[in-house]
Amino acid sequence: MNQLYDNTPKAERALLVGVESDRIESKEAASLVRELSGLASSLGVEPVATIMVKLREKTAKLLLGSGKADEIVAAAKAEDADSIIFDHSLSPIQQRNWEELSGLKVYDRAELIIKIFSARALTREAGLQVELARLEYALPRLAHSYEELSRQRGGRYGTKGSGEQKIELDRRSIERRIHDLKEELKEVRKSRDVQHKRRQRLSLPRAAIVGYTNSGKSSLLNALTQADVAAEDKLFATLDPTTRRLSLGSGASLLLTDTVGFVRNLPHGLVEAFKATLEEASGADLLIHVVDGADPERERQMETTRKVLTEIGAGLLPLILVFNKTDLADPETLEDWRRSYPEGILVSAKTREGLKELAANIEDKLSSDMEELNLLIPHTQYALIPLIHREGVVLEEKSGEENTLVRCKMPSRLISRFEEFVVQN
Repeated sequence: MNQLYDNTPKAERALLVGVESDRIESKEAASLVRELSGLASSLGVEPVATIMVKLREKTAKLLLGSGKADEIVAAAKAEDADSIIFDHSLSPIQQRNWEELSGLKVYDRAELIIKIFSARALTREAGLQVELARLEYALPRLAHSYEELSRQRGGRYGTKGSGEQKIELDRRSIERRIHDLKEELKEVRKSRDVQHKRRQRLSLPRAAIVGYTNSGKSSLLNALTQADVAAEDKLFATLDPTTRRLSLGSGASLLLTDTVGFVRNLPHGLVEAFKATLEEASGADLLIHVVDGADPERERQMETTRKVLTEIGAGLLPLILVFNKTDLADPETLEDWRRSYPEGILVSAKTREGLKELAANIEDKLSSDMEELNLLIPHTQYALIPLIHREGVVLEEKSGEENTLVRCKMPSRLISRFEEFVVQN
């Protein structure tokens, strides 16, 4: 008798462990573990239950006391979980001990985020950066791997057993690969720097879209520029900096870059690995800080974004605050935004509500650094006219037999280029 089988891969079932401590209060711990649940779901892992624990005194063996550890393992077994994910960093030996105790996969937030980045990386640079972060995370865990340690039998004193030799070979192999990855990344970054300099030669002003992961940055870039950047309702849906040209109402243009989303407790290795996309923010003329206004954790997310911007030297750049996803917010929440952040702009990348106001605000911010000039451009220098239209705001233009008189507003960074053509009123 024929029987139909469901060949769909079974989703990993995970028990999540949130941790309170003297530095993390219960409200913050609950918020972080909710975010951990979103991270797990983003990877296709099904969070089946959550346990909150109070960390009064760390233990070297399991981080927690043996009684609480047994309780967590029992809960994981009762939920038929495949893994246990901690919202707290685990040392290599702690991770190995937990896996030995539970017989399940056990990892922490850092490893979960690395797994997500590994699944999302599309370009060569992102792929290299993720592999580098993964190997640097794995290297100190190599010597404590239970499978490797189980092979260390039979070695005489003063000599290396087969397990130790295998670990040493693996360590050297990983260290060589880390060195090669860093060299490859240098070459990729050289190529990116060349592209960056080409964009700078265009003299176009640059704006960077920044914000917490899943706030709708890519969707906003698509809506403003009619681009087709990948945008999903997932944490870290896009990892690579994407730049598109945005034409403004006056005819001026700017380069608009979408950057990787921020998240609390991002592994240090990944902060370094994705420095490329953050450099796009620190080198911008204007930041567009996008907030998921429908998220109850938006205040914490805004604080995280501000903190990271300060860390990368972008904290004092001109900034436009944008509350996205107004289509998902109730009228009371919208009114709360207006009252608490009167400078914020309410938009919906999905319905396009507020986009005209945002574009006008971007133009106002960029033109606030402009100076009005009267320029007399000889026809022999006519190539400068398109530049004026592209970079500035043309108020009046009259063409004569030998010259073109242009009254315009010009960004301060370009004024020196036109000094010889300036005429008085």
